Amino acid sequence: MKTELISIPNETIISKIFFIRGKKVMFDKDLAELYGVETRLLNQAVKRNRARFPEDFMFKLNKQETKIWQSGYLRSQIVILRHGEHIKYAPTVFTEQGVSMLSSVLNSKQAIKMNIQIIRTFTKLREILSENKKLAEKLEMMELKYDKNISEIFKVIKYLVAEKDKPKEIEKPKEPIGFRKQ
Repeated sequence: MKTELISIPNETIISKIFFIRGKKVMFDKDLAELYGVETRLLNQAVKRNRARFPEDFMFKLNKQETKIWQSGYLRSQIVILRHGEHIKYAPTVFTEQGVSMLSSVLNSKQAIKMNIQIIRTFTKLREILSENKKLAEKLEMMELKYDKNISEIFKVIKYLVAEKDKPKEIEKPKEPIGFRKQ
């Protein structure tokens, strides 16, 4: 009996990628959910293979980051705790390299498939960010090149908008143009 492997849309994976300490990371809880294992089992596998996960592959959130996460800034996007629940341990986050290394630690078919999909998503995200950076640089160059002309255009637009918003003086009725009977 074959079990169907679950495929997740890239948008779902992208929504689970966060920028912390200037790095794109994924939370242990989200990875465990995607891999179809419990969070504690994922963290146990990492502990058993600690040498494979240096600080730039994974790290625990510090107290300040955990407070921000618990306050709802990140948690609302990750997990909503039920009344009376609390977080016992600071969450562990994995960088792209850490996610890649998880494939050597978790060997289920679902984990391997999800790992490939996550790595592809990280790559796609990197390409999108690179393209946006190039576009931003081009816009900046155009702004520098055409800055004077554009600022003149904005001045004219502001002037026209200001003129339109001014109350018009009450005009006297004008004399009709043309010939009149006397």
